[in-house]
Amino acid sequence: MKTDVTITMPDGDSRAFFFTPDSGDGPWPATILYMDAPAIRPAMFEMGERLAQAGFYVLLPDVFWRAGPYPPLDIVKARAGDPEMGALFAKLRASTDAEKQMADTRVYLDWLTTQPKAKAGKVGVTGYCMGGGIALRAAGTFPDRIAAAASFHGGNMATDAEDSPHRLAPRITARLLIAGADEDRSFDAAQCERLDAALKAAGVDAEVSIWQGAKHGWVPTDMPVYNKDAAERHWVELVALFDETLK
Repeated sequence: MKTDVTITMPDGDSRAFFFTPDSGDGPWPATILYMDAPAIRPAMFEMGERLAQAGFYVLLPDVFWRAGPYPPLDIVKARAGDPEMGALFAKLRASTDAEKQMADTRVYLDWLTTQPKAKAGKVGVTGYCMGGGIALRAAGTFPDRIAAAASFHGGNMATDAEDSPHRLAPRITARLLIAGADEDRSFDAAQCERLDAALKAAGVDAEVSIWQGAKHGWVPTDMPVYNKDAAERHWVELVALFDETLK
């Protein structure tokens, strides 16, 4: 069951959605699902619903809420050079950054603790594309509040940047599942090795790999590279991670 909600932030009102199982009275273990770059759309709702039916309370925040209402983003047109879609994509991406995402996450975590149907002492987070990096960064920023974090076809998680998420490895206590996309310049073999090494050095319980044959964006059903086999594998492994750490 999907419910629209407005969550008050220090600098405005954030649009978000939460999902609960169709059966049972709860409370259910709380999770946060961080969207991919093509933003809020039916495919994200499908994912929120499916995770909820596995027995979880799922919060799906609109990472681009500061940009205000926006029409559907066609990532195919944007990548093909469509000027209108390109301008919209640039506007949405410019509305957020790592600092804002973590400030928002703090509020979302606090909000979850006020929900009677959510068990939010420690939560699970999962993210896709840009959301994958947000999930990993959240695990390092809020180690006392996140029990498990997953990233699927995430990018730029172990770069030379000073604020690269992999630098937070010593702070992470959550169990991690990181699945990179094949032939993805935003998370290539070198980044995968750097992230894996950083997490191992920090003693983090983490599985880090690149799924061969699965291209960037393989999980959402509306993406041109949707890969049913890899997407189903993702659901099996994600639910197992959350079952073992949150239930």
